[in-house]
Amino acid sequence: MFSYTIFIMLLPLLSFIVLGLAGMKMKHKVAGLIGTCSLALVTVLSYLTAFQYFGMDRVDGVYQTVVPYNFTWLPLGRLHFDLGILLDPISVVMLIVISTVSLMVHIYSFGYMHGEKGFQRYYAFLSLFTMSMLGLVLATNIFQMYMFWELVGVSSYLLIGFYYPLKPAIAASKKAFIVTRFADMFFLIGILMFGYFTESFSFSFAGHGANVVMGAGTTPFIPVDIVRALSAGAFILPTALTLMFIGGAGKSAMFPLHIWLPDAMEGPTPVSALIHAATMVVAGVFQIARMFPLWITFAPHALSIVVWVGVFTAFYAAAVACAQSDIKRVLAFSTISQIAFMMVALGVSLPGHGTIFDDHAQLGYMAGMFHLFTHAMFKACLFLGAGCIIHAVHSNEMALMGGLRKYMPITHVTFLISCLAIAGIPFFSGFCSKDEIITACFSYSPVVGWIMTGIAAMTAFYMFRLYYGIFWGTENKEAHAHHTPHEAPSCMTIPLIVLSVITVGVGIYSTLAGFLGWGGSFGSFVSSTGKDYTIHFDTQIAVTSTVIAILSICLATYIYKGESQPIADRLYKQFPRLHRAAYKRFYQDEIWQFVTHRIIFALVSTPIAWFDRHIVDGTFNFLAWSANEAGESIRPWQSGDVRQYAVWFLTGTVALSLILLCI
Repeated sequence: MFSYTIFIMLLPLLSFIVLGLAGMKMKHKVAGLIGTCSLALVTVLSYLTAFQYFGMDRVDGVYQTVVPYNFTWLPLGRLHFDLGILLDPISVVMLIVISTVSLMVHIYSFGYMHGEKGFQRYYAFLSLFTMSMLGLVLATNIFQMYMFWELVGVSSYLLIGFYYPLKPAIAASKKAFIVTRFADMFFLIGILMFGYFTESFSFSFAGHGANVVMGAGTTPFIPVDIVRALSAGAFILPTALTLMFIGGAGKSAMFPLHIWLPDAMEGPTPVSALIHAATMVVAGVFQIARMFPLWITFAPHALSIVVWVGVFTAFYAAAVACAQSDIKRVLAFSTISQIAFMMVALGVSLPGHGTIFDDHAQLGYMAGMFHLFTHAMFKACLFLGAGCIIHAVHSNEMALMGGLRKYMPITHVTFLISCLAIAGIPFFSGFCSKDEIITACFSYSPVVGWIMTGIAAMTAFYMFRLYYGIFWGTENKEAHAHHTPHEAPSCMTIPLIVLSVITVGVGIYSTLAGFLGWGGSFGSFVSSTGKDYTIHFDTQIAVTSTVIAILSICLATYIYKGESQPIADRLYKQFPRLHRAAYKRFYQDEIWQFVTHRIIFALVSTPIAWFDRHIVDGTFNFLAWSANEAGESIRPWQSGDVRQYAVWFLTGTVALSLILLCI
C-alpha cells in the first residue's frame, strides 16, 4: 500500500545528484524547475501518504505502525544496522511539515535568489537537505536516524556558507558545524551505550502495544529485551538517553549550545526559513518524541533535565530577542524560544497515575508536537516575509525600515497574521498549541506554568516590537532615497499567502474544536499512542494567557507604534548596561571564547599537545634512535671481509673452548 514512499526520499536525492553534477551546465530557470518539480512530487506523495495513513482502519482505536521497507544494511553480531521507512502519526505529520515548507522555499527562492551566482548549487543543496531531513524522520531505528542526522548537519553547513566569498558566512558555517558536531558526539555515545545494553537500535519495544504491519519482503524489528535493559541498572539507560538529548539540544539550539543559530542567519533568508525555523531545528524535539516510550519507561525522572533546560532557554532567548535590531536575529532567538516551548511540553509529559500513556502524558506530548506543526508554518512565513522586506530595503536593520505597510501590503498582512499566531491570539494556530503547552505545564508544576506564561507574554511583546519597527513608525526616507521599497514578486508572495492561510485555517478549526469539544481534532494526529486526543481548553488558563498576550501587544503598541519612541529611548538611557547585555546575547559568545581558548586550549589542549610531542613522540623517537644506533654499532661486523670473519670465528671458538675447559 505504501510502496511508493521510497520515492519520497529518492526524488530529492536524484535532484541533488543531477543538479550537483550537471547543474552548472544548465540555465538557472531549468535548475530551479528541476529542484522545485522534484519537491512538488515529494509533497504530493507526502500528502497522499498522510491521507491514506490516517484513513486506514485502526486496531482497537490505535493507528498502526507501518514499515513498507526495512532491510539489514550491516550485520554486526547480535546488533545490526537497518535501513528502511517507518510510518506512524508523528513521522507522517513531519512529512507534511518538511515537504510543505520545503516546497514553499523552493518556489520563493526563484525570486529571492534570482541572479545569484551559484543558483544551481543552491538548489542542489536544498535537495540534499530535504532528502536528509526526510530520511531522519522516516528512520526505522536510532542508528539510521543518526546517519541522516549527520547528513542534515552537512547540508546545513553547505547552505549557511552558501555565500562563501564572505568571511562572516564562512565563520557562521564553521561555527554551526563545530557546535553541532560537538553535541552529536554525545548523541553517538548515547546510541552506542543504548545498543550495547539493549542489543538493539530499534524504536520498537516489547509491551509498547504498537501493531506493526510489514510490507512485502521486509523483516520485523527485533524487540528490545526489557529484562536485560532493566538489568543495566537505574543509571545506564537514563545516562544514554540524556547523552542523546545533548545531541538533540545541539541541533535544536538549546542553551548553552544555542550560539550557532543566530550567526547562521548569514545564509540566504529562504535557508533560514527552511532549516533554522521549520525543519532542522526541530530535529531535537522529534528525537525526544520518537524515543518518548524509552524516556517514560526507563528514565522518567531524567525528563526534568529536559524541562528545566527548556524553561531557561525559552526565557533567555525571549530576553535577548527584546533587544535585537537585526530582524533575522529577532526571529532566530524567537525560534530558539519556541523550540524550547516544545522541549518543555515533552518534558512535562510524565505519567500521573502509573500508566505510560495517561491523559497527563498525552497532553504535553500532543501539545509539543502540535506546536511543532503550527510553529513551522507561521515561523516559515515570518522568515520568508523578512526575506521580502530585506529584498525591498536591502538591509536587515529595523532602523532602516519603518512605514513599509503602504509599500508592501501582502507582506504586511501575512506578517501580521504570523505575529498574532506566535503571540497566542485566539483563532490563530499558535494559540491552540501554546495554550495546551501552558496547560500541561500547570499540570506538571504551577511554577513552571507561570514561568512559561510570562515567557509567552514576552513573545507577544518582542514580536510586535518587530512588527511595528518594520511596518509602522517613521519611514527612513534617506535610506529609501535611491531605492523605493516595493512588494516582492508573486513567486515570493504566494508562499506567504499559502503559509498564512494554513496558520489561520488550522487556528480557527482547532480553536473551535477546543472550545466546542469536537472529537478527533487536528492535534490528535500526533498523540503518543496513535489514539485520538481531543483538545479541551482549560478556560481559566486560556483566558489568562489570552489577556496577558493582549496586554503585551498593547504595551508594545504604546511603546513602538508612534513615529517617535520616547519611552523606548528613556528605558534605554535608564538601563544601558542591561540593554547592551541583552543585545550582546548576555556575552555568551565571549564566554565560549574564554572557555575554549583560555581554559580548554590553554590548560587542557596545550599540556596534552606537549605530552604528545615530548613524551609519546619522544619515546618512539628514542626507540627509533636506539635501534638505529645499535645497527650502526654492529654494522662493521658485516663488512664482507672473509679474513675478518675468520678471525672472529677463531676467536669465538677459542673463547668457547676455554669456557668449557674451565667448567
